[in-house]
Amino acid sequence: MKNLWLFLVRYNAFFWFILFFVLSILLIVRNNNFQRTSFVNSSSVVVGSFYEKVNSWKSYLALSSTNEQLALENAKLRQRLENYIGKDTLDGVKLVDSIDIDRYEFIVASVVNNSIHQKSNFLTLNKGSKDGVELGMGVITSNGVVGSVLNVSAHFSTVKSLLHPDTKISVTLDSTADAFGSLVWGNNTNSRYAMIRDIPNHIKVYTGQAVFTSGYSTLFPKGIKVGHIIESGITSGESFKDIRILLTTNFSNLSHVYIVKDRLAMEKIGLEATNKDNG
Repeated sequence: MKNLWLFLVRYNAFFWFILFFVLSILLIVRNNNFQRTSFVNSSSVVVGSFYEKVNSWKSYLALSSTNEQLALENAKLRQRLENYIGKDTLDGVKLVDSIDIDRYEFIVASVVNNSIHQKSNFLTLNKGSKDGVELGMGVITSNGVVGSVLNVSAHFSTVKSLLHPDTKISVTLDSTADAFGSLVWGNNTNSRYAMIRDIPNHIKVYTGQAVFTSGYSTLFPKGIKVGHIIESGITSGESFKDIRILLTTNFSNLSHVYIVKDRLAMEKIGLEATNKDNG
């Protein structure tokens, strides 16, 4: 103990220098926008590279499960492809609007970091601005919704997870119903469950009913399944009720995701902005 004390006393000038140097860096980053942005981007690259290396051996251990998921997804994609082909049958011809087919582009990304037990949860993906990723893009899996892009560097991006108190997604109780609400995680502590807010009390719901994205925002296409109802009739006010759902996305084993690029997003947002200007 005496030797440690003598060591600290002897080199106290060096330790004071390190302390004040770190404090000065923190003050500069906190109080200057340019330095703060540069620091965030630089740290995203460094941390992202570290997480990518750590995740590489995890991915190797999960190859069997990943291959099984890819096989199931390929089967679903082949089935969907058949739905886009018009066939002259006794039941009629199925037509699909070409605008909807060409509207969305999907960027495949690997999850290199993920949190699910925090109050505010985030993911890190191995795709960034060089791959066409932009702020605000939606992120999905083959099973459901993940979140939206929060920050982007050249090679990485961070995602504000659905398991975040500020995330709110417009959903409908099924693909054709007129009942719409907001999907939120709220103060939940379980990554498998979420709540739907603002459902009018007169709307009849039932356990097991599927929940889909509404397509009202530019984040997600319409009709992506996000879960199914496990508890209904939770009263939140005189006119509305809350609904508890089981999410289709299992955040504990995310490996690959799809970043959604809406080619018509800017046109839609720009047109809707004119409503505010003329209002």
